[in-house]
Amino acid sequence: MRHEDPLAYVVGLEGVALLRSFTGEYDRAFVAARLGEIRRLLGDGALAGAGVDVARVSTVEGYRIWSETYDGPNSAFDLDEPVVGAFLDPLPAGVALDAACGTGRMTALLAGRGHRTIGVDSSPDMLARARERVPEGDFRLGGLAALPVADAAVDVVVCSLALTHVPDLGPAMAEFARVLRPGGHLVTSDVHPERVALGSIPAVRLLDGSPGRVETYRHAVGDYVRAALAAGLEVLGCEEPGVPAAGEAKAAPAPAAGPGPWEAWPWSLRELVPEAAAASDAGVPAEIVWHFRLAGRRAVTPAGA
Repeated sequence: MRHEDPLAYVVGLEGVALLRSFTGEYDRAFVAARLGEIRRLLGDGALAGAGVDVARVSTVEGYRIWSETYDGPNSAFDLDEPVVGAFLDPLPAGVALDAACGTGRMTALLAGRGHRTIGVDSSPDMLARARERVPEGDFRLGGLAALPVADAAVDVVVCSLALTHVPDLGPAMAEFARVLRPGGHLVTSDVHPERVALGSIPAVRLLDGSPGRVETYRHAVGDYVRAALAAGLEVLGCEEPGVPAAGEAKAAPAPAAGPGPWEAWPWSLRELVPEAAAASDAGVPAEIVWHFRLAGRRAVTPAGA
């Protein structure tokens, strides 16, 4: 169980903005505005005592609930698909695995590039929708730590917006390497760790109406690299799409009134302090997309040669 307090969140955004000003990114007037806004927030009765307890929900349960609305609109899809596609475009068609395939979004992208596709997901509800989207795909129930795929069976693995839901990247990376043929490619996308730290975590309503968030973990950029190298994967590319445009942090629309419904948190909370939120977002990517390759078998050099 976690506790989400809207006042704590907006004051936290103000704190991030003030830290940025302390390092020289903003001026004295900006600091005065932030301190004045904090005083206003602390006296806002609509925020006092508005916190809620939120359940931690497993990925299976969370995506069962989310499966009906997962496909849209979802701005994360607009960010990762062009980058994932660019990494995949030069690769020859082969056998491709969409790991944690969800509703088959990436399976369809792979099939459209001529790959014979396998989709694996731990949610039967998501798999049902994936089968409708890509009827020719081979869909299997399973998790990232134990993929129901034979050793060295695929040429490409794609895993989109899923690794943030595993507590340790090592087992998943090891499984990707196991099912890949030597020289095979892995492309992953995730919500950027800095965005996870700012509260970008999927929200769901449980059957009794109580709030829940799908279990999510903040993996540092180095965590991906260390887990990949340990599995015998080498880094070929990394992109961080969704960096706010230059000057965006200076925009200051009128603050919203009230925190809004819990389902809209943290986005509606950010509207309460737009200038601080824009400053906290400046230069922070929305996603991180990796391209790895499994090292091929090395030739053995005879002794004494």
